[in-house]
Amino acid sequence: MHPFDHHDREHLLGRRQFLQAASLAGMSWLTPLGEMLARQAERKRQPAQSLIVLWLAGGPSQLETFDPHPGTLIGGETKAIKTSVKGVQIAEGLPRLAEEMHSIALVRSLMSKEGDHERGTYFMKTGHRPDPTVVHPSIGAIICHELPVGKTEIPRHISIFPGAWPARGGYLGGQYDAFKTYDPLGPVPDLRPRVPPHRDERRMESLAVVDRAFSRGRASQVRSFLIDDQRRAARTMMSSEQIKAFDVSLEPEKQRLLYGDTPFGRGCLAARRLIEVGVRCVEVTLSGWDSHANNFEIHKNLNEILDPAFAGLLRDLRERNLLDKTIVLCAGEFGRTPKINPASGRDHWPTGFSVALAGGGIRGGVVVGATDPQGGPQPEDPRPAHDVHATILHALGIDYGQLRQTPIGRTVRHSIGTPIKELIDV
Repeated sequence: MHPFDHHDREHLLGRRQFLQAASLAGMSWLTPLGEMLARQAERKRQPAQSLIVLWLAGGPSQLETFDPHPGTLIGGETKAIKTSVKGVQIAEGLPRLAEEMHSIALVRSLMSKEGDHERGTYFMKTGHRPDPTVVHPSIGAIICHELPVGKTEIPRHISIFPGAWPARGGYLGGQYDAFKTYDPLGPVPDLRPRVPPHRDERRMESLAVVDRAFSRGRASQVRSFLIDDQRRAARTMMSSEQIKAFDVSLEPEKQRLLYGDTPFGRGCLAARRLIEVGVRCVEVTLSGWDSHANNFEIHKNLNEILDPAFAGLLRDLRERNLLDKTIVLCAGEFGRTPKINPASGRDHWPTGFSVALAGGGIRGGVVVGATDPQGGPQPEDPRPAHDVHATILHALGIDYGQLRQTPIGRTVRHSIGTPIKELIDV
């Protein structure tokens, strides 16, 4: 059975789709009854089942991506373009995403207190500030811990181009760390035995002898380290047909070109293939956004990679009826300063930056918050970054406020945030 087939395949109308259908049937969508029925239809939506994170490592500038301010002192040379949503503009380097804006929600007033790359990455991936007494799990680890395994034989938490700080399992355990891999044109690392099959089999037999000797008198320690479980999972993965999900060369050339002929584009295509076989969270990293100098040229080049990959992913998910079941988050660790420095760059700015979300019940065409066109530090309708985590977990049907005990007895929550009601029914 396909990993998604256990849900009813009946088409579930979201609020926007319900209103469109109602108007076609002659029901005025402006009536209180139409609005009530639309909200009821939205509440019946099945939870999302997967998350794809497009991680923009280095901290992208909100002004050169999702929150341009053309014609202002802080806007610099970046121009804006219209999108498929009336009144919403994004940077001119993202024309294909502009066409998809009706499917995308923007939060333009995100707030963080972490302006360092490592700490900012930790905060944005876990929804918690770094704490020396506990290592928090990334949102992907929580999703894999909370949602059913199904028949997935490969890791359910995967990081493509993991960078310096890939997603981790934290206090949930190392088994929830993201499995790290690279350009999908190449082989999955450490998957094939380095010796012929008969020698590999003999090595496994010898290892079993060593394991039995080691486990005598240490059964509880062996169980606690999950050694047998991890080894079985690794051997299952090595022989699984699902490994083909990593191989984007199996896709038609037209489909590959949809995402752009870049490593990041191939990573996004692999992410779509992986969630089709039941992977819960795929993180695809596009590095290089740390633009302390030459900010505008850096963003121009990176937007040329991001635009087709992100837009192609949304289109592909929609055509395969996967967009309602998959949340896509595009984010970095912080934004960039409104002030342009003497090196034509922008520095770190954790105050009033942008993230984009789509799919999985997220309301497209919505913009939350606004930044000061004069570059002030206080955005309109500020939202703490952990609210994004609470929103995603809620959309996945996970109790975002659930309390857990860490191995050392600390009581922590999945998320200390609150779902953003403008983005999803709460």
